Amino acid sequence: MVKTSDAVVGRVRRPSWRDPRLLIGLVLIAVAVAAVVGIVQQSDTTEPFYAAAHDLAPGTVIGDGDLVVVHVRVSSGEYVPQADAVAGRVLGRTVGEGELVPASALIDRDAYSARSIAVQTSMPLADGVGVGSSVDLWVTVSDDSGPHSSLVGSGLAVTDVREAKSTLAGGGGQTVYVAVPLGDVAKVLDAVSSDGEIAIVATGG
Repeated sequence: MVKTSDAVVGRVRRPSWRDPRLLIGLVLIAVAVAAVVGIVQQSDTTEPFYAAAHDLAPGTVIGDGDLVVVHVRVSSGEYVPQADAVAGRVLGRTVGEGELVPASALIDRDAYSARSIAVQTSMPLADGVGVGSSVDLWVTVSDDSGPHSSLVGSGLAVTDVREAKSTLAGGGGQTVYVAVPLGDVAKVLDAVSSDGEIAIVATGG
């Protein structure tokens, strides 16, 4: 005859690791986890592409610190994948910080024909104007009939902005380097070398 206390103890005893029900449960859990991992991996179709680590101006020779790798889902061929060798190539246009590098923006060094020209501004730059900004270049000259302003460069990309060490010579205290197409270099140099006042106007690009 089985005592009541022994029967209770038998009912509450923990199953052994050899219990088939425990083993089957562990197997089912492992299968479920593997299935979830497989579904996630199949749904992740992102690929590594290059993006600008900071604002990059036209004429920039790509170096190690200029790009970062991001994983995105984009159409093939439109942007530069990580697998491509880009070090030493040149940007033909501005690429903003965090922007994926378009394949069309990378050119060979020989293909870049613009020239970077330093311009001393006669007035402070507008807020937000910096490397990669698109600006217009105006020169104002005065004669007997009064001042006259003329546009000497349109949609020029800013390649660098430097604070002048001294503002004793007047001006806004900033030297702005702009990328000027080869065909417009002479006109811009004539304006910069004249006695007129140079103004750099942001275009919003």
